[in-house]
Amino acid sequence: MRTSLGREFGWLWASFAVSSLGSRLAIQAFPLVALLVLDAGTAQVSVLAAAGLAAGAVLGIPLGPWVEFRRKRSVLIGADLLRCTALLSVPAAYALGWLGFTQLLVVSMVTAVADIAARSASGAWLKQLVRREDLVHATGRLEATTWTTTTLGPPLGGLAIAAFGPMATLVADAVSYLLSAAGIRAAGGRERPPERAATSRSGELLAGWRHIWHHPGLKLLLGNTILTNGLIMATAPLALVLMVRELGFTLWEYGLAFALPCLGGLLGARLAPRLVTRFGTARVLRVAGVARVCWPVGLVLVGPGLPGLLLVIAVQFGLVTCMGVFNPVFAAYRLAEVPTDRSARVLAAWTVSGNLTVAGLTALWGVLAGFTGARVAIGIAGVLILATPLLLPRAERVTVCCRPPSGSCSSRSPR
Repeated sequence: MRTSLGREFGWLWASFAVSSLGSRLAIQAFPLVALLVLDAGTAQVSVLAAAGLAAGAVLGIPLGPWVEFRRKRSVLIGADLLRCTALLSVPAAYALGWLGFTQLLVVSMVTAVADIAARSASGAWLKQLVRREDLVHATGRLEATTWTTTTLGPPLGGLAIAAFGPMATLVADAVSYLLSAAGIRAAGGRERPPERAATSRSGELLAGWRHIWHHPGLKLLLGNTILTNGLIMATAPLALVLMVRELGFTLWEYGLAFALPCLGGLLGARLAPRLVTRFGTARVLRVAGVARVCWPVGLVLVGPGLPGLLLVIAVQFGLVTCMGVFNPVFAAYRLAEVPTDRSARVLAAWTVSGNLTVAGLTALWGVLAGFTGARVAIGIAGVLILATPLLLPRAERVTVCCRPPSGSCSSRSPR
């Protein structure tokens, strides 16, 4: 049955959809600009991916308390406008002949900081808009939107790059953030910023991490998710180099290989609320969390031509289907377990931790690939990721929150 989540959630959902589509159109824009426009090497592509995330995460550490005590809609609008401006500076500099690698790094840092602010604010606002028992439905819709736009975006982005060059996708991404800001503004509604707690500035900075550390389920999930996502993302620039530069796949084929399997993510996201209702949060998190890490090691076998393309599609389909189930259940559980007055700080701490991990692993794997080659480095990451389910919390540490047929929300307190 379709669950109504209200007008304001509808605008949040619409704004998320348009900005997500823009981001997926330009999902590999920075590495492609570095490769095709600035003739960067493998190490520079990895540095670009890592340095922007790392610097943005460090600069984003104070953002949790800053977002917590401000109106979330205003923060979202500001973050969208900042990302729009930063992205438009790249094609503008290119048109004037001023574009360099340093500017790409700076823009990457600015967008990373804005992403942290936006994720913190949107999650905190979502928690205010949606009832606890509806969180899986809300996060499931956002997750389904993510995979839908990921299915459509990269192939369309590849066509746009082939026709107009990589700068076209950056312009489209910038426009999407402008439209997203307009949608957030149209949501309306009155929102009062929470009162600042009587704690020190340093205490506010660490409040998010402190809540995670003292929660038996969240601290394990933090370790599991940042390591899993970090190892997957660390190999993304290497997969681009391997497939496009070494194996001779076209940008269209590369985009198709990673976009078509996202239909599995859409399927998983649609199934997630039903699976939680039938099997419970704890079991779905564990089974999907284990299943999602069994696939990445298969990328080491990719070869040229149609067989290699089909292999990548099969591996990615299995991976993203499992992620499509896991992600909305995990996101709903995290929001349900965080007090409203600490939600922005917890989400900021989570994003900063994830970005620092991705940045560190991306840089490390870029260096590793310099010695072993992209294929071997991808294989090593695929083997290591198999150990991450050891950090999944046991069933007794997971609060069960879903919409059973009665419409009530049952919970089992974590030990």
